[in-house]
Amino acid sequence: MARIDLDLAHSYKPDPLQDADYALLPLKMVFDDGGAYALLGPSGCGKTTMLNIISGLVQPSRGKVRFGGEDVTLKTPQARNIAQVFQFPVIYDTMTVAENLAFPLKNRGVAPERIKARVGKVAEMLELSGQLNQRAAGLAADAKQKISLGRGLVREDVSAVLFDEPLTVIDPHLKWQLRRKLKQIHRELKLTLIYVTHDQVEALTFADQVVVMTRGRAVQVGSADALFDRPEHQFVGHFIGSPGMNFLPAVLLPAAPAGSVTLGVRPEYVTLAREGDAGALPAQVLQVQDVGTYWLVTAQISSSALQNLVRMRLAPEANPPRRGDAVWLGLLGPRSCWYRADETLISEVNP
Repeated sequence: MARIDLDLAHSYKPDPLQDADYALLPLKMVFDDGGAYALLGPSGCGKTTMLNIISGLVQPSRGKVRFGGEDVTLKTPQARNIAQVFQFPVIYDTMTVAENLAFPLKNRGVAPERIKARVGKVAEMLELSGQLNQRAAGLAADAKQKISLGRGLVREDVSAVLFDEPLTVIDPHLKWQLRRKLKQIHRELKLTLIYVTHDQVEALTFADQVVVMTRGRAVQVGSADALFDRPEHQFVGHFIGSPGMNFLPAVLLPAAPAGSVTLGVRPEYVTLAREGDAGALPAQVLQVQDVGTYWLVTAQISSSALQNLVRMRLAPEANPPRRGDAVWLGLLGPRSCWYRADETLISEVNP
């Protein structure tokens, strides 16, 4: 295992002139030895490019990649000593499950006794012990992907294990089990794991630190709690959460900072208030949805100067307003966030 340091930028164009020409804008990133990380963002944001630069499949157009302080920018994936698990299973159909799991170790001359022990441990973690003697060709797609995951995890000497959307072909019910297994495997094996996904649930349940990316830029690195409660960029507030953060131009709120700023508040932290309450605005309820675990209320601010929609989540036992009701919404509190030019200006306001 190794600490991984990135100080680079990358463009697939020979002469990039503007930000849009870069797949990865200039960034500095550190992945600590033994950490569990997720690269999270929409398609085309640069997360797979970053993963492939770490693995050595892509050489950055400028800058360096260091493993444990050593410059590996020009080294091949084999020389970097990494394991990579791809979106679709990469296995040998003619081999048994056990032979597939053992293959990376046999290639490196590991002793047979050690191979047997390691294969047994990884198979048990992935619940493949009962299928070790089966040929891979006859297995379902999700079982084949579990073998592919196991091949990535079976080596003890890797600098890092890289995952590129590894649960795409997995049955939705099994995805939850595998996310839990990967978390358990990380705790037990202490490997450096970097996981690419566009699914926030996968990222937030798997990783200790999540790198949120958009348009070739890493806009925030943090824990699930930090990304939810203190998004440092409006994109993070929008992308994390279900539904995402409400954004309102703060022209009618007396506690707003001076200048043109935007208020960000999670639907979970919008409250039903009374007329005249500090930080409250009048609104009309447009829709009330019973989502099962909560009520989702959509309302429109009634002021002629501010026509934004606001979404609010209420507990399932709450007595929600009805469609058409006139209500007051509490928008300011300790978890209010203020943004200027998409970046965090002030993260806490006491109304």
